[in-house]
Amino acid sequence: MSHPFAALTPDLVLDAVESIGYLSDARILALNSYENRVYQVGIEDETPLIAKFYRPQRWTDAAIREEHSFTFELAECEVPVVAPLVRDGETLFEHAGFRFALFPRRGGRAPEPGNLEQLHRLGQLLGRLHAVGSLKPFAHRETLQVENFGHASLATLLDGNFIPRSLLPAYESVARDLLKRLDSLFANNPVQAIRLHGDCHPGNLLCRDDTFHMVDLDDCRMGPAVQDLWMMLAGERHERLSQLSELMDGYQEFHDFNPRELPLIEGLRSLRLMHYSAWLARRWDDPAFPHSFPWFGTERYWGEQVLMLREQLAALDEEPLRLF
Repeated sequence: MSHPFAALTPDLVLDAVESIGYLSDARILALNSYENRVYQVGIEDETPLIAKFYRPQRWTDAAIREEHSFTFELAECEVPVVAPLVRDGETLFEHAGFRFALFPRRGGRAPEPGNLEQLHRLGQLLGRLHAVGSLKPFAHRETLQVENFGHASLATLLDGNFIPRSLLPAYESVARDLLKRLDSLFANNPVQAIRLHGDCHPGNLLCRDDTFHMVDLDDCRMGPAVQDLWMMLAGERHERLSQLSELMDGYQEFHDFNPRELPLIEGLRSLRLMHYSAWLARRWDDPAFPHSFPWFGTERYWGEQVLMLREQLAALDEEPLRLF
């Protein structure tokens, strides 16, 4: 059986864009995206637009509109974010069975790892994001928890026979040990969940004209504020401490940070590792995934995963990062 995205031809993409009143110039460029399908579409006598086609059956319409509403909340508070375009009062459209949204084209450069001046500015941006995100909860989007990012991820991997038989006992053993630690860690460090970007890696915070802006809120969800912060840190412990200090100096100009969230960093890193493997497994029926991730399922990949989860167990025994 073919995957639903197989029907998303270039002609269908152009027809979808034109169905809501734009006139394309027939230029189309596929952009890097695996979860959804994203294209740059040329528009007659205007700047090209970005067309995002949502993966079927992933989000409900209500959840997608909630993402769009959150983006507009941020924009209204002058938080630099790429918001969807509105056409006849609507932001989510449907054509030939595909749901899609259009966005203005907005490129930029990812931040430089360890750049303290940029980290201060990124902290300001994330503080402004969370000041808005903390005002009310999501109603249609999930909360990041050990259950859905950890236990459910392990269940997906075990049920799907993705792990080579030779490494299955080692992976299952270390994953279950890690999940026990994470259950305890999150139970002993309760924090307030707020609306987050959710996938706040440096590639989703771009600098253009000396200003940082956020892109791709597709994974926005409820969770601890530190989830949007820890991926900004890199290097050895002393380097991460300095980076954290700069990040927090900027962040706390706009929003208070609860230091009780800092012990969750290595736990959140562990959950991201497990969730990533499970994400690949859940999408393996999409032909783009075997083509783009041919190493998934190899003994080398799973051997590296076993090692990384063991390293995460050790990291949970180390003293958490602290604010100066």
